Amino acid sequence: MNTSSLPRIAVLATGGTIAGQAGDASKTAGYKAGVVGVDKLLDAVPALSAVAQIHAEQVASIDSKDMTVALWTQLASRINALLAQDDIDGVVVTHGTDTLEETAYLLHLTVKSAKPVVLTAAMRPSTALSADGPLNLLNAVTVAASKEANGQGVLVVFNNQTHTARDVTKTSTYAVDAFRSPETGALGFVQDGRVEFQRTVVRPHTTSSEFDIAVEWAMVEVIASYAGASRVIVDALVSAGAKGIVVAGTGNGSMHADITQAFADAVKQGVAVVRASRVGSGHVMRNGAASDDALGTISAGTLNPYKARVLLMLALAAGAEDLQRVFDTY
Repeated sequence: MNTSSLPRIAVLATGGTIAGQAGDASKTAGYKAGVVGVDKLLDAVPALSAVAQIHAEQVASIDSKDMTVALWTQLASRINALLAQDDIDGVVVTHGTDTLEETAYLLHLTVKSAKPVVLTAAMRPSTALSADGPLNLLNAVTVAASKEANGQGVLVVFNNQTHTARDVTKTSTYAVDAFRSPETGALGFVQDGRVEFQRTVVRPHTTSSEFDIAVEWAMVEVIASYAGASRVIVDALVSAGAKGIVVAGTGNGSMHADITQAFADAVKQGVAVVRASRVGSGHVMRNGAASDDALGTISAGTLNPYKARVLLMLALAAGAEDLQRVFDTY
């Protein structure tokens, strides 16, 4: 095979379970994440040589629970630089599962290229029996190397399915089909080298996004509403200088009566407050479970609280004035 005719895909490794290692192959918990280097990850998938030419970089070696905005900035900047090169046709990012959906959505809004960017991960460490990382990596590179993935924004490939970064979320603590798109379903599938998309992404992203990676990030936090919630945390965040708060509300983004006034007070002090839901699927209607017009709050729509935080951080950094328009658009 003439490998020079194959697409050239950059694989950026950040750590995670896919690079995890344990002393007992029968154990899928209690391992150390992010210790296996990108070269060993690639060596475990010899079939990659028939799919693409690989350019590999180790960007980080962390457990993704410890993801930082500084690393987001580094990763997005590196992806944009690589995709600007004529000799790079797409990017695959190996990532931990815990914050993968947040990183994917951030990149979905800040990558400035129509070339494919695909995130993948694993639920079992590389040393485990039936480790899922090698096949996920092969499928991710296969999607990134496919013409069909161009213009689809940032994708997540996991367990033979392809998801859009906006809709996908982790739904299991242990299962190999942990990633789902609860409201919309997967975009398509990849199996044995076949890539098929069954729908396309309609909301703006990547080259159509108004956002760039932030030079300075505003402090935006997430808190939950629950039985007996008090305003103590809300007031503490406002005092600490938070510029935005996302509430993981009950049901349709509803908030306990004792914290509703706290949020109204926060808005009066210039803090952006976004109502999302802790439920896991569905959408938060504006003026549905709370009077957004009266309180000055914003509906997150179908975004979960953690993706709503990402969008709010980008919007505040960009100086967006109509935040409800931003959430309705992206």
